[in-house]
Amino acid sequence: MQKIVDCLWFDTQAEEAAEFYTSIFPDGEILEVVRYGEGGPGPAGQAMSVRFRLAGQDFVGINGGPHFQFNEAISLMVQCETQEEVDYYWDRLLEGGEPSQCGWLKDRYGLSWQVTPTALFELMRDPDPARAARATQAMLGMVKLDIAKLRQAADGVTA
Repeated sequence: MQKIVDCLWFDTQAEEAAEFYTSIFPDGEILEVVRYGEGGPGPAGQAMSVRFRLAGQDFVGINGGPHFQFNEAISLMVQCETQEEVDYYWDRLLEGGEPSQCGWLKDRYGLSWQVTPTALFELMRDPDPARAARATQAMLGMVKLDIAKLRQAADGVTA
């Protein structure tokens, strides 16, 4: 049993969002849907909560109404080993959403994601502070992160 589970508040789209997210992650799966009954605060038959798993992490989506909205104070980070992974997750999560900067985007439900190559963290921890600073500056100027350009910037190579 996972001790801490992220709970995501949606207006009415928890089930739709869970289906979207589980279609993106290869091992994604919907584990349980609890529906409102006749006397519930939501329409009978509508999902009240949806438990789903992405990359081994459990989440619960609830349909709590329009009272609360997502903001950038919380985001989900997808750590990617290759540029192909960055491109895949970026493109899929961005469908119907909007890009931000530094590898951040908001998906179609307003949830913020960071699609981040592990190479970025390696470069930012470089023992040479100048290399780390150049990689950081390059990252700050990007929308979707590009591993090759981050490495070039760290090496002081200008295009």
